[in-house]
Amino acid sequence: MGRLAVWVAVGVAGLLLLLTAATAGVVSSVFGGGGGGGSCVGAVTVPGATPAGLTAEQARNAGVIVAVGERMRVPVRGWVIAVATSLQESSLINHGDLGPNNDHDSLGLFQQRPSQGWGTPEQIMNPEYAAATFYEALLRVPGWERLPLTEAAQKVQRSAYPDAYAKHETRATEIVAAYTGGTLPVCDAPVSAAGWTRPVVGTAGSGFRTGERPGHDGVDIMAGKGTVIRAASGGVVVRVRCNVGGDSWEPTGDPMPCDRDGYPGLGGCGWYMEIRHAGDIVSRYCHMVRQPIVRIGQAVRAGQPIGHVGSSGNSSGPHLHYEIHEGYPATEDNAVDPVPFMRGKGVAL
Repeated sequence: MGRLAVWVAVGVAGLLLLLTAATAGVVSSVFGGGGGGGSCVGAVTVPGATPAGLTAEQARNAGVIVAVGERMRVPVRGWVIAVATSLQESSLINHGDLGPNNDHDSLGLFQQRPSQGWGTPEQIMNPEYAAATFYEALLRVPGWERLPLTEAAQKVQRSAYPDAYAKHETRATEIVAAYTGGTLPVCDAPVSAAGWTRPVVGTAGSGFRTGERPGHDGVDIMAGKGTVIRAASGGVVVRVRCNVGGDSWEPTGDPMPCDRDGYPGLGGCGWYMEIRHAGDIVSRYCHMVRQPIVRIGQAVRAGQPIGHVGSSGNSSGPHLHYEIHEGYPATEDNAVDPVPFMRGKGVAL
């Protein structure tokens, strides 16, 4: 990677212990429980998979990355981050010294540098060693599971191109899913393997574009007024507005029409906001009780509080109206049903 910051290298003996240990307790004792504690830990069920679009060499290396992640009991989200990082750094090819084309002394699947403490050239060229050292560094990043993929990868790699990892997230997710039986695990972890989480704890109400409400472009999640609403995934806030009765305003700091409960027939999302995620996915959160607690341009992590449940705008009672749009900017034409979308991201609404 040629762009790595110095970090404390792990001794060879400790690494060999991690590579051969079969219990979560060993890894937990070294990493402070980074691989457990309710995290979404998965299993490799198709170890010989050849994900579509990969050569035999690339598939073999991807298989090593996910197998080491499983062995170390790294949550599956970490496998996705690792595969995406290797796609960017080496296209999942275990490169040796490329001569004049080499970036400093970078080598292997993650383009790790001996001069920066990642190990000897011989060690780095061992895919199992390279994957294990990547995971070790990732697990040391506070809150890594809630970070956008590109930010988590950058914390480890210190790349000169910090935004480059994001473009590989969808592909990396598909590759990992090939080794876990075609789908990512669905579990009650804070953040799923795909980097998503429930925006609010509550029960599902009115669904997406039902016969009774064909223009309902999201799903309602019933929750008490004041319940914390969380970012469904990492991204950047792109919209914060008050929307009632066909009119819409940006926050001014003064009292706004959305500061009070609405009613059916009023129209509008009330206080709402949108987050733009990797791949130009947009999530929208409506009917907040007051102005969202984030601002336009702010980067947010999966699970980060962004506001509180309310009943502003076209609403008959406290709930979160939650939308997903497969395109930016969000429009009626690119709205999709959030329930199957979130299920595909490993989250049950």
